[in-house]
Amino acid sequence: MIPRELIDTTQVPGGGEMRLVRRGTDWFIMLSREELMSSRMSGSEEALANLACDRVGADARVLVGGYGMGFTLRTLLARLGPKARVMVAELVPAVIAWAKGPMAEFAAGCLDDPRVAVVEGDVGAVIRGGRGRFDAILLDVDNGPDGLTRKGNDGLYTMTGLTAAKDALSPGGVLAVWSAASDDVFARRMRDAGFAVDEVVVRARASGKGARHVIWVGTKAG
Repeated sequence: MIPRELIDTTQVPGGGEMRLVRRGTDWFIMLSREELMSSRMSGSEEALANLACDRVGADARVLVGGYGMGFTLRTLLARLGPKARVMVAELVPAVIAWAKGPMAEFAAGCLDDPRVAVVEGDVGAVIRGGRGRFDAILLDVDNGPDGLTRKGNDGLYTMTGLTAAKDALSPGGVLAVWSAASDDVFARRMRDAGFAVDEVVVRARASGKGARHVIWVGTKAG
């Protein structure tokens, strides 16, 4: 068996150690012993982008929180037109440094695309400061609406956070939230916040295999 190699570590704002690990050609980002993401599992992150793109125009203004391994960003760039604008809000600076450093070949230049702007900071702050600024907001910052990576992320999933997201969207805009599992309470809260909600079950792997993940797609009234 090929052993895992620790490439780098960093501290998550608010607590916890994030680790970049490589095994052969596979990459893993871990929080302590919890595997947050793997280069072998791209299907549901790509679905997050595709589900949003199916509902917005080619020139959409999109906010992505956070970068992860770039699966969502690369899919957006492949789907959107030359006039689109994508802002990536990534709380952990090392994640962007890894994409430009040891994982540069894997990132395939997506962060250098002229349509992309990177903000190193809290996606919640970007949302709160952006009334009507975005046509789509894509959230993949935890394993679900429970702030696993950082307890400060909990505010994204409260009624206050969802209302702020709705205010940051243009009429007909889309809020898409990735989760490792279903959560009826959160889906109901999205509806109570004024979104028309679709709950879509997708597979972890691009091949259509692997664990089942959930993406909630909330549409703001036009």
